[in-house]
Amino acid sequence: MLRTWHRTASCLLAVLLCLFAQAQSTRPPAAPSSFSLVSIQVTGAHRFPAPDIVAASGLEVGQTASEDDFQRAMARLGSTGAFRNVMYSYQYSGPGAKLVLQVEESDQFAPAQFDNFVWFSDAELLARLHTSVPLFHGELPLSGDLAEQVSDVLQSLLVEHNISGHVDYLRQGPEDGPPSAFLYSVAGPVLRIQSILFTGVSPEEQSALEPGARPLLHQEYLRSLLLTQAEKAFLPVFLARGRLKAVIGTPETKVISQDADQTGVQVRFPVTPGPQYTLTAVTWSGNKVFPATKLQELLETSPGKVADAVLLEKNLAATEALYGTRGYVAAKVTSVPVLDDANKTVAYELRVQEGELYRMGELEIHGVDSRTTARLLEAWKLRGGEPYDTSYVKEFLYQTRDLLPNGEWSSSVHESTDAKEKVVDVTLRFDPKGTR
Repeated sequence: MLRTWHRTASCLLAVLLCLFAQAQSTRPPAAPSSFSLVSIQVTGAHRFPAPDIVAASGLEVGQTASEDDFQRAMARLGSTGAFRNVMYSYQYSGPGAKLVLQVEESDQFAPAQFDNFVWFSDAELLARLHTSVPLFHGELPLSGDLAEQVSDVLQSLLVEHNISGHVDYLRQGPEDGPPSAFLYSVAGPVLRIQSILFTGVSPEEQSALEPGARPLLHQEYLRSLLLTQAEKAFLPVFLARGRLKAVIGTPETKVISQDADQTGVQVRFPVTPGPQYTLTAVTWSGNKVFPATKLQELLETSPGKVADAVLLEKNLAATEALYGTRGYVAAKVTSVPVLDDANKTVAYELRVQEGELYRMGELEIHGVDSRTTARLLEAWKLRGGEPYDTSYVKEFLYQTRDLLPNGEWSSSVHESTDAKEKVVDVTLRFDPKGTR
């Protein structure tokens, strides 16, 4: 019996060794520390094309990579600020590793603007930047280092073209809010506007644009300044002529002179005037304090005339001022155009938001002696609690000018509205002319 047990045990041990050897031969080989990268897939992307994300990671199909390389790629993508989260996974087989990049994109971006890169067109800048910074498509994340990457590429571009200057950028936006734009500029070169041209306009429109362009000549070139002038001085030329869809394009630049002291720049505004519209009707809504017939009297246009949008805005401001004389100091009037492109006509709905009634609060007078102050306070007829009249202060200053001491005086007015109490407090200050 004892020999039989030994013989059985020996056979059992042989079987176990055979099974172990077979298991070892069928187990997949362990992944090496580095391997060929045979594919890269991106999931979760919506804003950015997959090839751009791969390029920004620094990885390439066909390279020999390791997990350390994958982790560095994740850190590189995460530092841009373009993603809330980045992860990776991979599968290894004989030919190599298949990598999957899983991303969650950020939703906070702002446009990049180029203020004075007069040597390059926007198309040239965007193409160069996208080549060097694959995740740049005209917008930048509000956090991360992508904005700095763009700055570095712009600086390299200046060096390549032997342009002396330093690239800076500002995050523009309200003090209490997120940035609304990244404004890039070149510090160093003196850039002067030598001429301003407009394309796509009639001779009459060209003449009307010249007064607004003249103050810009020989000024420092800044696109932001030109865009402000286009909105304030150029666009109204077309709106006043009923060209309600006029578009003034982004200014284009050309360097026309250059010396040791400064660079002369020619500026060209491409303009699409659009069709001219005729006014067909005006309707009022939301008005209760004044009837539509009273408000209509403030309009200096009528159906059948060219739709002068500039004149209309002036009339709407007068309408708001009228409401102010009745205590509705927060009244707003907005125009809603209904365009008929087939007939080139427009009808306006003028919507009135009257707001709440504001009353006279406290009056303070500074800058004159106590006797004069008392006389002025006595002459003030708008008593506390009465509906405030925004036109009264001007009238009061005119009527009481003889109450001031001898000499010439300047006056300033500060009207402080209290939205909670619905009152207007008035502060008047008088100063002898030449002292301020």
